[in-house]
Amino acid sequence: MPWPERSTMSIRREFVLLAGQPESNVRELCRRYGVSPRTGYKWLDRYREQGDTGLQDRSRRPLSSPGRSDPELEQAVVQLHHRYP
Repeated sequence: MPWPERSTMSIRREFVLLAGQPESNVRELCRRYGVSPRTGYKWLDRYREQGDTGLQDRSRRPLSSPGRSDPELEQAVVQLHHRYP
């Protein structure tokens, strides 16, 4: 008999609902679900603020790239590269 397939969202929702029960131990739930307490509390905070949408994966892309060159400079380098291959 195969294992039932469960989505990441359903697992996180189950965690949050169990953690919301009276007398629940969040750290014990974290151990049971194999996540760090920091992650467990992050899920709880996001769920309180945003509901189910707060449990979705978020992009890990940085908000800014401070080391990136200006677009004009990039264009000038590309033009020089094409001129002098």
